Amino acid sequence: MKNLKPAAACVGTLLTASLVVATGCSSSNTTATTATNTPTTEQTTTTIAEPQPPVAKKVPKELTQHGHTRIDNYYWLNQREDPEVIAYLNAENAYTKQMLAHTEDLQKKLYNEIVGRIKQNDESVPFKDDGYWYYTRYEAGKEYPIYARKKGTLDAPEEIMVNANERAEGLSYYAAAGMNVSPNNQLLAFGEDTVSRRKYTIRFKDLKTGKFLPDQIPNTTGAAVWANDNKTVYYTMKDPALRSYKIFKHTLGTPSSQDKEVYHEADETFSTYVYKTKSDKYIIIGSGSTLSNEYRYLDADNPNGTFKVIQPRERGLEYSIDHFGDKFYIVTNKDGATNFKLMQTPVSKSGKANWKDVIPHRADVLLEGIEIFKDYLALQERKNGLTQIRVMKWNDPKTDYYIDFGEEAYTAYISVNPDFDSKELRYEYSSLTTPNSTYDYNMQTREKELLKRQEVVGDFDPARYESRRIYATADDGTKIPISLVYRKGLERNGNNPTLLYAYGSYGNSMNPGFSSVRLSLLDRGFVYAIAHIRGGQEMGRQWYEDGKMLKKKNTFTDFIDASEYLIEQKYTNLDKLFAQGGSAGGLLMGAVVNMRPELYKGVIAAVPFVDVVTTMLDTSIPLTTGEFDEWGNPAEKQYYDYMLSYSPYDNVEAKAYPNMLVTTGLHDSQVQYWEPAKWVAKLRDMKTDNNMLLLHTNMEAGHGGASGRFERYKETALQYAFLLNLVNQNQ
Repeated sequence: MKNLKPAAACVGTLLTASLVVATGCSSSNTTATTATNTPTTEQTTTTIAEPQPPVAKKVPKELTQHGHTRIDNYYWLNQREDPEVIAYLNAENAYTKQMLAHTEDLQKKLYNEIVGRIKQNDESVPFKDDGYWYYTRYEAGKEYPIYARKKGTLDAPEEIMVNANERAEGLSYYAAAGMNVSPNNQLLAFGEDTVSRRKYTIRFKDLKTGKFLPDQIPNTTGAAVWANDNKTVYYTMKDPALRSYKIFKHTLGTPSSQDKEVYHEADETFSTYVYKTKSDKYIIIGSGSTLSNEYRYLDADNPNGTFKVIQPRERGLEYSIDHFGDKFYIVTNKDGATNFKLMQTPVSKSGKANWKDVIPHRADVLLEGIEIFKDYLALQERKNGLTQIRVMKWNDPKTDYYIDFGEEAYTAYISVNPDFDSKELRYEYSSLTTPNSTYDYNMQTREKELLKRQEVVGDFDPARYESRRIYATADDGTKIPISLVYRKGLERNGNNPTLLYAYGSYGNSMNPGFSSVRLSLLDRGFVYAIAHIRGGQEMGRQWYEDGKMLKKKNTFTDFIDASEYLIEQKYTNLDKLFAQGGSAGGLLMGAVVNMRPELYKGVIAAVPFVDVVTTMLDTSIPLTTGEFDEWGNPAEKQYYDYMLSYSPYDNVEAKAYPNMLVTTGLHDSQVQYWEPAKWVAKLRDMKTDNNMLLLHTNMEAGHGGASGRFERYKETALQYAFLLNLVNQNQ
């Protein structure tokens, strides 16, 4: 056994043949107090035990690429079924619980606060589709949603399609997805995941009788798309690495083993999916990678027909399609349209040679998507970091206009709009101080109706809070937007606890939206900040391009520059600045604590992607092959070297690190649990400080954490207690 700390004196030490996990005390961290040099029976030595962190064994594993060898001492942790691995994760959980035991009352208080703001009996705004009103509702005390509908009017009797509370009985995890009703409104197809690996089994239910059909289709994405014959569905199968790689056709009443494969995406850098156009005219099979797309279409009235390619894939050509009339409408970057443009082409002549501009490319406006109606076209755009919704009429496109939202900083997006003939556009709106709001906007009269605003139960008043948008300056002169929210009256005296959050990958924009959960920090004096760093798409497509591949380090330095600016502007100081990120944002956390650990009092890294090089070299791991155009392919030396220069796990050093809370899920399908587990083990071995390093593994969940409406907030309460404890707020 190597690197094992003495633990013989500790009660509660777990011993295995190759692992020592000390869970009770530390023989090197005890104190003895005596009243005299010779204790009497009344004057005895008192030992104060302190928790000792688990120590993972070292099993050196040589990993060689391009003539360069790395030694991974914790590679063995990638065996999910190994009892030693489970023992180690459980020991880490026990250690975390011990280290935060004094915050348990605070955790309970935070949890009760958070769930107390949630309306127990709640319901989504119904949307109309083919004569039915569909909605989701929750019942008091229940963890899961009820999916329901009403025929004709909202006064009609309720039809419960799926009660997820009943489906989840006896399960530690449950998720339903892909609710899709047949064209005749009689059958429901949906997916169920009971493990949290995002591998769904598709089930079918007769909505007239309430009985489930015997058909079951395992190992899918959960979505089934109906042909217009009400008996044929198309679905997407996953391979062992969880890549969506095949489209099958299933006929109700037949075994899934007899389903016909209609498309196989053989390129491992692509994933495939299937959907139906809003017009209900075509079934569409899409294939996509980071830099390229390809689509096929089939008349939904002819499920036995053959799919036809719209435009063959070309590296660097991105496009998406929808249908209206006799044309396909295409959002694309064709001809150097970095921020994308809208084009159209006849269905009968769909190749790119026939594409014609509808909305030309604009250097200052990113076209994010479209929503097609019979008489109107709505476009979701982004300018100066904010979303905009633009409306135009098909027969008079020059009379276009933008919806006025009335605030300077906000987030807005087009919502569910299945009714092709409607003149009303449904959209969602929120800001850092305004709860999520659902509107119907009449595109003809330009009047809007607020249908619902998220109710925050209790003593909530948005007027108590203030939001701002400020800009840090990067080393290269780039202005980095930062969105802030805090209680009004906050003094910029450099002494406010501040939590800075960011993501910065895949072109995902972090919009300044509302969170009732966040109020538990704001009401205790925290500033909450979002750094809109490169790697997202807030400032246009180039913002994304400048934060990936061989420019990835811009993401990290942008976050550091934002951190320094918050201190410079006297929002906070080095002893009260905290950082948080998850998944690829967890990679961000790992990189910045290696680069500038002294900037942060504490860091929360949720499901962090930290073992970049090893993961990107292993094509059997989910998501690897499809992300070579995001991070680079380390099989090529220039990408290997660049990746190696920032990979958090590979760059852990013998130095002081901030207090850290790392979370993961045993069944995570996106970032495998062993990445954060290995990272923590290596940090624990090498760091030179006495700051907290905690690993919390949800042993029953995956990337999204616990299932259920309320259960997930126990982990949030743990994270908030971790932060508040570090600023000595345990109330």
